[in-house]
Amino acid sequence: MKDLLLPYHFSTNYLQLKEGEIAYQKEGKGKQVLVFVHGLSSNSDAWYRNIEELKKDFICIAIDLPGYGRSYKNADEFTATYFADILKEFTEKLKINKFTLVGHSMGGQASIKFASKYPEKLDKLILIAPAGVEEFNEFEGNAMKMVMNPKTIMATSEEQIDRNYLLNFYKMPKEADQMIQDRKNIVKASDFEAHAIAIQKSVTGMLDDKVKDDLAKIITSTLILFAKNDMLIPNKYLHPTLTIDALSKTAQESFKNSKLVMIDEAGHFLQFEKPAEVNKEIKEFMLDK
Repeated sequence: MKDLLLPYHFSTNYLQLKEGEIAYQKEGKGKQVLVFVHGLSSNSDAWYRNIEELKKDFICIAIDLPGYGRSYKNADEFTATYFADILKEFTEKLKINKFTLVGHSMGGQASIKFASKYPEKLDKLILIAPAGVEEFNEFEGNAMKMVMNPKTIMATSEEQIDRNYLLNFYKMPKEADQMIQDRKNIVKASDFEAHAIAIQKSVTGMLDDKVKDDLAKIITSTLILFAKNDMLIPNKYLHPTLTIDALSKTAQESFKNSKLVMIDEAGHFLQFEKPAEVNKEIKEFMLDK
């Protein structure tokens, strides 16, 4: 898959962990470290529009989680707990003692789990349209698992890929072309099936490794960003009466110490669609003592 992905916007580094090689990007300068964690079917380059600006004031590190991008693809499970433990091993190997996690969607759920397990390692926590705050019952979960199977993922047409990405945005920016082309290119990769299995296991992991009860345990100062026009959270098919305003308010109230910001005219991929607004909120939150 490495050879079929278009070059990332910043240099790619590699780090050997116990289970395999992890790819990451590192840019910037400053006393504070931001570790960016991408969502489902994504990679570290999803953060380049944020790193472009934030690297002026912070050390920015974006990881390709196992199963994604240029990192290793095979593992027994891809749960929030697994990703949290990978983040711990990754940051310890880089000798980063304290940092702020910035997690989007699935990466947000992994960041919640990390904050509940390893609070001593965090300065702050930033969650962007995090998965895990919306609850699904067993029937709903099983229905979602049936849809997300490797054969279906591998058979997705280019037209459907285009439609899938449209759902992530209120108004899709031109800059999204590269990530869409990457998704179309990787069908030719020798490890594409392993990647598809990783997606399936990730969906199962998000549904089974719940974090809702972890929210009240988190003592870290937390910034929560949601998009007013998110088409993916809350789930429109399974929870048609649940609004983003109600879900975000419930999420914020579950934390001991949090700030909620709603971004207008933005979809699920709000940090990519509205980088100036999201970067401003991150910078202000980080500089606030």
